[in-house]
Amino acid sequence: SYQAEYERSIKDPEGFWRDQAKQIHWDQFPETILSQDERGFYRWFKGGKLNTAYLALDYHVENGRADQTALIYDSPVTNTKKTYTFRELRDEVARFAGVLKNVGVGKGDRVVIYMPMVPEAAIAMLATARLGAIHSVVFGGFAPHELAIRIDDATPKAMVSASCGIEFTKVIEYKPLLDKAIELATHKPDACIILQRPQATAPLTEGRDHDWQEALAKATPADPVMVDATDPLYILYTSGTTGKPKGIVRDNGGHAVALRYSMEKIYGAKPGEVYWAASDVGWVVGHSYIVYAPLITGCTTILFEGKPVRTPDAGTFWRIIEEYKVSVFFTAPTAFRAIKKEDPRAEFLKKYDVSSLKALFLAGERLDPPTYHWLKDNLGKLPVIDHWWQTESGWPIVANPFGMELKEVRPGSATLPVPGYDVQILNARGEQQEANEEGSVVVKLPLPPGCLPTLWQDPDRFQGSYMRAFPGYYLSGDGGYKDQDGYVFIMGRIDDVINVAGHRLSTGEMEEIIGAHPAVAECSVFGIHDELRGQVPVGLVVLKDGVDTDNEIIEKELVEMVRNAIGAVAYFRRAAVVKRLPKTRSGKILRHILRKLADGTRYDLPSTIDDPNILQEIKDVMAEQQIGDAFQN
Repeated sequence: SYQAEYERSIKDPEGFWRDQAKQIHWDQFPETILSQDERGFYRWFKGGKLNTAYLALDYHVENGRADQTALIYDSPVTNTKKTYTFRELRDEVARFAGVLKNVGVGKGDRVVIYMPMVPEAAIAMLATARLGAIHSVVFGGFAPHELAIRIDDATPKAMVSASCGIEFTKVIEYKPLLDKAIELATHKPDACIILQRPQATAPLTEGRDHDWQEALAKATPADPVMVDATDPLYILYTSGTTGKPKGIVRDNGGHAVALRYSMEKIYGAKPGEVYWAASDVGWVVGHSYIVYAPLITGCTTILFEGKPVRTPDAGTFWRIIEEYKVSVFFTAPTAFRAIKKEDPRAEFLKKYDVSSLKALFLAGERLDPPTYHWLKDNLGKLPVIDHWWQTESGWPIVANPFGMELKEVRPGSATLPVPGYDVQILNARGEQQEANEEGSVVVKLPLPPGCLPTLWQDPDRFQGSYMRAFPGYYLSGDGGYKDQDGYVFIMGRIDDVINVAGHRLSTGEMEEIIGAHPAVAECSVFGIHDELRGQVPVGLVVLKDGVDTDNEIIEKELVEMVRNAIGAVAYFRRAAVVKRLPKTRSGKILRHILRKLADGTRYDLPSTIDDPNILQEIKDVMAEQQIGDAFQN
């Protein structure tokens, strides 16, 4: 049962994770399950030796899955489909590892990968891992300045990129961005390997740049290089409060053990099944659940180059589930909000047979109850499972353990802590909160395998960012509470809790209320400066397509809904209708930017924003409606 498994993981972590470590192939089984390094940081599986790419590919080729489909590439934006068996993918990865070897990449070297959602992105990741090198994937199309920062921090021996990416119908040339980034960076990589795509051909810099196909033709397949369990597999940069990204380090051993465990125990995915995570390899979901976890488990994984809508329509997800008999599907709530906006009655779903699906998982942001109910109303008995985790953790922290024992769903809650995670709620003094009292969501140390052991070449920042606030605990940066049964409710970042005249109020709760309005497709609530109350909440809403209601009427109705649900203490008086909300490319709403925009304070435009022009549109709406200090002065 879940309870027995969870209790053992907390009371006997070494025994528990020793048993899980036996589920993967080791070249040398670990000598020590849990230890601490010279800085006191916890490390898992010291003395163990393995190769992550071997686990994902060669192991299955040698153990009866050589001819099973390993990877399906489906690209509605280029009208391309392609499949690779485990043998074919192993051979492609081994040859590309030979390419990297030919340009001087060896064990411990870094390779920065700046790619669109094409099979070669996964091949480059696995090839780097095969050599015992360390990859750092940067989301394709990131601005040159941001890419340069990552180049200088990771100091790669080589870079792997493509001539272009495709957003809906627009071709985005990557090579000029890459060239500019290298020009801006202090560190200069020795080599760049460029995949030429037919939609755009990139000029190559002589002596530095290599054509992917030409380099492949000259390469000899490379064998897997065994590494220590505690050696880094990859660096993945995530935004930090200072503006400088934090290089999250993932080790080889803990990562493989945790992901293998999670696939069956959390997602209920079995070897041989088709597992699909609709994300991007530039994000942690793409690392964990497009590339590594499904392949290590022996599942077929799908690499999708497209969007939930307009590629070509709001039925794309359902089409893929039917076509490839997807067993478990994982995406972000924002994807389904986009689908709901274009197809509110789920007419497209009726065109497809999605009966192969065992469960639908959502993460990356809080699953708002209106989106949950829309999915349940349209998918019937299919489990719709919210779960919560972070780039730092690399795999779920709180989830409904579908592979063990499906629990009652409580909309708004990601359910229960995953085995290995001692999740607690602390107040500002570091004391445990009572049931239903909000506080900081923390995890008692040690973190389980698979979580970040440190930051890349910055152990002091690792301590300061995550460990110093509450000694003995990892600070998640999120606020929330547990109910009387231990269900965990994540209410958003700690700085999304606003203080209105001394009352701590959750913007997440207000978003739930507003999102339940039948005309609202999406919303964001954030606190803005108020001379009298310190902060007051303001809402921005995007209406569903086809809604024909006066904006003033909508505002009055939303104000009344919040007042009825929370009371006058919320002081929610303003809700403006906008065409769209500013988001990161992974779909997270940039609430802190909206707050600064309304307060008229300076903000740095984040590199992750999907379209900077949105901010001017919103600023114009706020100015017109006189929302915020910036427009009242």
